[in-house]
Amino acid sequence: MTLTRALLAALALIASLASARADVTATDILGREVTLPKPAEHVVLAEARHLAVLGLIHDDPVALVSGWRLARALDEPTLAAYRAKFPNLDQIKPVGAGARGLSAEAIIALHPDLVVLTLVDQNDPATELARQQIEAAGIPVAYVDFFSHPQENSMPSLRILGKLTGAEDRAEEFAEFYETRLDRVRDRLTPAVPRPRVFFHVHAAPTGCCATVGTGVFHDFITTAGGVNIGNETVKTVQGNVSLEALIAADPDVYVATGGTHMASRGGLVLGSGVDADTAQASFDALISAPGFSALRAVQDGRAAGVWHMFNDSPVHIALIEYLAKTFHPDLFQDVDPAATLAEINARFSPVTVPGTWWVTERK
Repeated sequence: MTLTRALLAALALIASLASARADVTATDILGREVTLPKPAEHVVLAEARHLAVLGLIHDDPVALVSGWRLARALDEPTLAAYRAKFPNLDQIKPVGAGARGLSAEAIIALHPDLVVLTLVDQNDPATELARQQIEAAGIPVAYVDFFSHPQENSMPSLRILGKLTGAEDRAEEFAEFYETRLDRVRDRLTPAVPRPRVFFHVHAAPTGCCATVGTGVFHDFITTAGGVNIGNETVKTVQGNVSLEALIAADPDVYVATGGTHMASRGGLVLGSGVDADTAQASFDALISAPGFSALRAVQDGRAAGVWHMFNDSPVHIALIEYLAKTFHPDLFQDVDPAATLAEINARFSPVTVPGTWWVTERK
């Protein structure tokens, strides 16, 4: 080997070693620069349900997670599906303290490479103190958001997680999948398209009516799908209540209820993970046939639907946006198949498939 070739080989080796040691840097959703010496291999999640978000970009997300706060846990059927495929799931340590608390001591004891917090944590004084203690111990903290402003922040947050955990290509692949579908909805809803007035009845039951949304998650979904959120006219927070009489007087063009297994004890809308189609349909039929609801013009015109409430903290909500767009504007979105979107997410991205019923309409 000549001197020149030897020098070139040495330079290549030095460059390779420098690249291997290069820091990993990402700007989190709050604009904070987060730097790791290498992609994180031991992560603590402030929201346990974000294991499923990591599952969109990692074949084995459980292997990455050392600890999690269980205040917003995965639902039981999803937890069971992950446990069946990844038995070491039960080795993940809880790091919470109280309903929404976070134990800095428990996290530091796990020696994680990265702690992932959310915008919900940003203004909580106890969590802020815990963050300061965690960072003082030399553990990086990154903020993401899939809940407070899901359409604005979900793909940037997924890319942040991809960068910090060595899954940039997978994160970009999902982002392209998501953004293509979101653009299709937005492109068809030109300013000339009339917007139906929509009432979103969250945690829906025929008694104790009616919780609805004013701002935030579901308001954004309604607007993007081409509807006008009636709740925003009276409720100026994320969630508030209106009377059944006010709902009837509002006379919505479309009525949409949200529910889940948590509504079974209240005689409300039951659907979601682990729920069969007949159970979901029966609970929806009971809801819209109850006094007051059955008199709604939207119900009488066949423009009522029910959707799973827990679409609200995952990028999988793109399927819900498609479903709402198709419900609000059936002629514009005849070719859009939200069920096929979910099936493709399961086939291409998610390491587990959870059976369930995600939406329901009136019987014809």
